[in-house]
Amino acid sequence: MIDRIVYNAKIHTLNPKQPQVTALAIIGERIVALGDDNSIRQLAGPNTRQDNAGGRVIIPGLTDAHLHWEGYSKTRRNLNLMDVPSKNQCLAMVAERARTTPPGEWIIGRGWRLDTWHEIDYPLATEIDAITTQHPVYLGERSGHAAWVNSLALKVANVHAGTSDPLGGTVVRLPDSSPSGMLLEDTALHLVSDHIGGPTPEKLADYMADAQAHALRQGLTGFHDYDNPSCMVALQILRERGQLGMRVVKQVNVPWIEYAHAAGLRSGFGDDWIRIGGLKIFADGALGPRTALMIEPYENEPNNYGICVTDKEEIYSLVSRASAQGVHTSIHAIGDKAVHDVLDIFETVREEEAGRGTPRSQLRHRIEHVQIIHPSDVGRLVQLNVIASMQPIHATSDLEMADLYWGKRAEYSYAIRKQLNAGAVLAFGSDAPVEDLNPWRGIHAAVTRQRADGSPGPEGWYPEERLSLHETLIGFTQGPAFAAYMENRLGVLAPGYLADMVMLDRDLFGIAPTEILNVQALGTMVGGEWRFKAFD
Repeated sequence: MIDRIVYNAKIHTLNPKQPQVTALAIIGERIVALGDDNSIRQLAGPNTRQDNAGGRVIIPGLTDAHLHWEGYSKTRRNLNLMDVPSKNQCLAMVAERARTTPPGEWIIGRGWRLDTWHEIDYPLATEIDAITTQHPVYLGERSGHAAWVNSLALKVANVHAGTSDPLGGTVVRLPDSSPSGMLLEDTALHLVSDHIGGPTPEKLADYMADAQAHALRQGLTGFHDYDNPSCMVALQILRERGQLGMRVVKQVNVPWIEYAHAAGLRSGFGDDWIRIGGLKIFADGALGPRTALMIEPYENEPNNYGICVTDKEEIYSLVSRASAQGVHTSIHAIGDKAVHDVLDIFETVREEEAGRGTPRSQLRHRIEHVQIIHPSDVGRLVQLNVIASMQPIHATSDLEMADLYWGKRAEYSYAIRKQLNAGAVLAFGSDAPVEDLNPWRGIHAAVTRQRADGSPGPEGWYPEERLSLHETLIGFTQGPAFAAYMENRLGVLAPGYLADMVMLDRDLFGIAPTEILNVQALGTMVGGEWRFKAFD
């Protein structure tokens, strides 16, 4: 018995065997037939629900292949410092929040960037102290690789002149060795952030329900998460409540991988709603705080090569062990030195896998970000069957920083077209809350290499890296499906595939590329049910 039929639609299936149809039929969570309205509607029974799409366009559901779901869900409750144009306005927002926050409670925000403020020097704790001495303040930089804190936050965390820099992190200091108020990289951030109380798992699940509703309104049907196990706990609570409406691939960060190994977990364990992805490792920092690991130093900073967050030998040991356990690895690598070292590691591990008779497609290793690559390394991802997990929105967001800090090397930054031409599998995401969750911003950036205001010009930034709309949609659908070992049931609309799709308010293939930013989802279906519906 057919459960649901969607008809009178312009359905772009992304399936080359049947690229466009007007109707499809669903049983349970899966599509069972596609074709014209007459042939599909003849399949209806007395209890079949029939949705008239009104001639609107439908595409496969979009998946964000890299985000931080717990962080995003929390960020929606904290100070949103994204695109705040100046440090003074940021401080004014802190002051406003301080007026309504009881003394002693933390004030938390995220999203500020030095390049947006047109400043180079890191801000100081004393600047926040001038606003409030009654609240510990923690303001995460947009990349998530730096934080600006006040003196009370440092006091609460017992960070002082005698505090040593943790391995892989830096406490920025004043001339007298006292902390300046800036922390760089994860281990240093945790010196303070570990003292911030978090929501209960139940409350975090509430936050996630709100975030999920927003994501569904954007046309997202799934995501690959990179946050801690607390995110997994809350996701399971959401599912137990019957509220989980998106498909989740959950990565395992280094501090917890031994527990996963001990439990015998392998990549792909779970079901079509929540499943284990791979081991997540940080190789280096980020472009914004100039901690991405580089082969040559940053422009006008002859002694700054960035920060090695995890030693190359340690990364190899972790990847090799995970591979032997049936777990692939996703490695954050932004600088060209980090990318090069990670490729060396994957090359060695692929040789080990070949020696065990493990097919290359069995463990789908990934490099997260690949924000700049040395020319000699461009073709190595496809040679090693390594997925390029990239975020097109970073290119337009970071273009000024890339030009400023990397100079002529920026030709090989955010080089999505180079990876596609080389034959690499691309999996696109947003890196939310680093960037906006809205996938249409990423799609627009990939196709135009322009910001919303049209800058840096009509051809875009390094226009040779632009993708077609079809290529970009593959990166938000089939690429993530392959990375999740779900390419046989996700990423296209075809018989036997999961009924995950998005109805749009305009024909995506019939508008100017600059209009992509204005696209709105009118309906988002996951598993044969409209999880968001704004059409009659």
